[in-house]
Amino acid sequence: MLGNKTVLITGANHGIGAAMARAFAAERAKVFIAYFRPPCRYSEEELREAEKRGTGGDALYRAMQQKTPEKLIASIREQGVQAEALEADLAVPENIPLLFDRCEESLGSVDALVCNHTHCVLETFDPALTSGEGDGIYLPTAARIDAHFAVNARATALLMAEYLARYLRRGASSGRIINISTDAAHAHVANISYAASKHAIESYSRSAAAEMGKYGITVNIIAPGPIQTGYIPPDLEAEIAQNTPLGRVGKPEDVADVVVFLASERARWLTGQLLYVGGGWRMGQ
Repeated sequence: MLGNKTVLITGANHGIGAAMARAFAAERAKVFIAYFRPPCRYSEEELREAEKRGTGGDALYRAMQQKTPEKLIASIREQGVQAEALEADLAVPENIPLLFDRCEESLGSVDALVCNHTHCVLETFDPALTSGEGDGIYLPTAARIDAHFAVNARATALLMAEYLARYLRRGASSGRIINISTDAAHAHVANISYAASKHAIESYSRSAAAEMGKYGITVNIIAPGPIQTGYIPPDLEAEIAQNTPLGRVGKPEDVADVVVFLASERARWLTGQLLYVGGGWRMGQ
């Protein structure tokens, strides 16, 4: 049980992050939800229609991404568990200490940090793969590369540094950091900056595990396989299920359960590890 522990989760207004919030609340942990709703090319009516249809694809994913966490917070509080939230763009470095300040003011010091936030715009080196349809697949630019690394890599590094600084100030002796990467981090066609920035997270995490261990902090990485958070269309979902040893596409709860384990005392002897959570999907890649 994680009762009376405080968990700060980034990117937690939908999908995997929201599932983590529910899973921690089920263990009686206090939950602080950080989230950000990026600019969206779809109208509110298009987003409502996509959610109503419930068919996987870009529009449904963007609809989920635009959600506020009020209903999630309310459902957690109904269980008698404390929960708070703050919207903050993690590309802005000043928002990192602000998150911790708000969490400490409302729920107490952060015992476990889960970095789940992400930025993803499809990019490719190959001009033949570019597309202007939908969100498109673009050639890399300095601005797009910087945006991926600012959110995915830099923010994760700054969150870990802020966590450690406050941990040491309060004289804590046991802590947990779990960072979310992707099983496509080592190479991904038509998603190059996303993959590279996620790979950077893995490097930062291993360095943090090596340097923070003496303070009693474990740092681990989860690399999810395909998880249905709204973005996978039905035809691709069927294909993924057929090629996954466990025979289905992943659910956000599949990842959340592993995160809760890594935050628990049962994972006290695990650090610096990369866990592929994808029903065996990566074995065939």
